[in-house]
Amino acid sequence: MKIPAIGRPRRVSLRARLTLTYGGLFFAAGLVLLGVTYALFTQQVDRAGTKVLARVTQDKDASGAGRTVVERGAAPREGADGSVSPFDLETQARKQHDELRTAATQSLVTQGSIALLVVGGAAMAFGWLIAGRVLTPLHRVTETARRIAAAPAADRVLHERIALHGPHDEVKELADTFDTMVERLDRSFDGQRRFVANASHELRTPLTLGRALVEVAMHRRTASPDVLRLGEDLLQITSRHERLIGGLLLLARSENEITRRAPVDLADVVGHVAARTAPEAEQAGVTVKTEPCEAMTTGDALLLERVVENLVENGIRHNTGEGGWVRVTSGTRDGRAVLEVANSGPHVPSYEVPGLFEPFRRLDADRVVTAKGAGLGLSIVQSIVRAHDGEVTARPRPEGGLQVTVTLPAAPA
Repeated sequence: MKIPAIGRPRRVSLRARLTLTYGGLFFAAGLVLLGVTYALFTQQVDRAGTKVLARVTQDKDASGAGRTVVERGAAPREGADGSVSPFDLETQARKQHDELRTAATQSLVTQGSIALLVVGGAAMAFGWLIAGRVLTPLHRVTETARRIAAAPAADRVLHERIALHGPHDEVKELADTFDTMVERLDRSFDGQRRFVANASHELRTPLTLGRALVEVAMHRRTASPDVLRLGEDLLQITSRHERLIGGLLLLARSENEITRRAPVDLADVVGHVAARTAPEAEQAGVTVKTEPCEAMTTGDALLLERVVENLVENGIRHNTGEGGWVRVTSGTRDGRAVLEVANSGPHVPSYEVPGLFEPFRRLDADRVVTAKGAGLGLSIVQSIVRAHDGEVTARPRPEGGLQVTVTLPAAPA
């Protein structure tokens, strides 16, 4: 069950994080470089100003004239013969040095900041492009993994491989490892399905032979009542084993790829299954109510019929007996074909519902001859529905019993 993404904070992509990291490091390095340049520049300016002031001081001391205190920033005064006092020259030199230093510092900071912003923006743009190029193989790996993980029937795309070409770096190593893992899974799943199918076929032969021998013994004229009772018990055991083997075969088949698809109306399937299960429902004292509405989908008609049949049979067998009911409805909801099967019955704990879709799981853990099924009904339903790109959910009813909802893609117009 997918969790809706509403309310989640939007995640930042790896490409954006790499770009921001590159840009941040570039701006940090630029600020450090600008600071070092500023410090070296002011140091050189101060050193040059000190030399100029020292030269003016030497000229002032060499004149031998008396000292005249001149305020800083005052204009130089000329003497009677038109010469400028050395003290005024020192003041003028110091003022010019300060003005030059202030102007140069402001120019350095302003122009350096503008240059840093322009070059930093260009660096982030190039970083965005380079990060996209570097992450392209990783996107290919992710898309392939997403297709395999999201496919209802895994073997539809399990034969697909990434087969990444390029330099032998970390990304190619990841792609090769993923291909190896998928190949091993492919062999494992194929071997498992072949084993189940072959074992089921091999087991059918002795069961058929055993049934024939029991029926021959029961139909003898000299068969005693004890032989008849024993034969009936053996036939029940054989029937249960046949249902189990048939379920295993169908489970192995439903997990394969649905190669041949045709339009199927679930309303027709519901009516057909209700008519076929009517004798069993009447014998159990359970009423089957149907509300078939048009629900067109595409897939294997026999497998979809088995979905409805398994759900209806479960509703009949796991019911309260006399006075029980099973309601089967079909229709279209939000552009998808929907099948719902609800039934009365004993109370089902919510924590037990997920386990009902696992093979050989029952609420009462009954595995004796009187078991109502082989424990594969809902497992087969789930496998078939997933192979048809659909979803199946179940929830317990407060009054008892279950409500199972099957959602399938609608048939294209």
